[in-house]
Amino acid sequence: MKAVGLLSGGLDSILAVKLIQEQGVEVVGLNFTSTFYTKVQKSKTHASKYAKEFKIPLKVIDAGYDYLKILRKPKHGYGKAMNPCIDCKIFMLKKAKRYAKRIGAKFIFTGEVLGERPMSQHRGALNIIEREAGLKGKLLRPLSAKLLPETEAEKKSWVDRNKLLAIQGRSRKPQMALAEKYKIKDYPWPAGGCLLTSKEFANKLRDLFKHKKRVRLKDIELLKLGRHFRQGKNKLIVGRNEEENNQIIKLRPRTELIFEVKDHMGPTTLLRGKPSKKAIELAASLTATYSDAKQDKVLVVYGRKKLSKEIVVKQMSREEAEKIKK
Repeated sequence: MKAVGLLSGGLDSILAVKLIQEQGVEVVGLNFTSTFYTKVQKSKTHASKYAKEFKIPLKVIDAGYDYLKILRKPKHGYGKAMNPCIDCKIFMLKKAKRYAKRIGAKFIFTGEVLGERPMSQHRGALNIIEREAGLKGKLLRPLSAKLLPETEAEKKSWVDRNKLLAIQGRSRKPQMALAEKYKIKDYPWPAGGCLLTSKEFANKLRDLFKHKKRVRLKDIELLKLGRHFRQGKNKLIVGRNEEENNQIIKLRPRTELIFEVKDHMGPTTLLRGKPSKKAIELAASLTATYSDAKQDKVLVVYGRKKLSKEIVVKQMSREEAEKIKK
């Protein structure tokens, strides 16, 4: 008997794998990564660590470009920011279903706990998720199974329902006690790593969707960098340190202008979109403002392939610049 378990690397998913593995089921772990997850490497590391410890294979799937289509207009809406938690879970489980079929797994299970997360783990949401993922009556949630209707895996005795659990609510004490029993010590706390729950990031993403029809993954990566400003149809991103400057240069489309202060330490600024005269002046001024230049008038160089153009601008005060940040 083979089953696919969603293994995020968090404690709930680790415990779910352990419970199913104890029943003699051959488990294959499935880990999803996304550009919106701030702890991707950590998640993969924890998932990989416990996959090795439990001696199970681990398949890693990147949500990729397909996820952006869902994000623009999720069927079940957003949480407090731009987190489409229900649609996200459906998206992952659809991919898990296809993967399970490909490897001949009989069922899929997750570490979801009834009532643990307000948007996606109440009873109604759990029902919607399994139904729209095409897994109605087939998705096993071992940590809360005794509080939920029997699944196919239980009815057909692929797993023993009596050995499953009845955990519910937001308290982590039952999981921590179980972790102690299994001698699981190094596990991450559930505090979120999803950028879509951040209001600041959500504002940047809404602005991107509003002004750009065809969004690429590199556009999302650029949202994570620098200080953001808007001038009409133009977006300006001002690097905050050398690492961000290098990342901006690496990720920028070659058709877009970059700015730097000549002969002084300072940011790399990216001007996105067809440049207007006002946007060029603002980009240069912001570049000067956040540089080490002390004089009133500052020489800024800019260009696409080469910084071959020059413009002299006045610095604005940092306070004035902060007021127009997005």
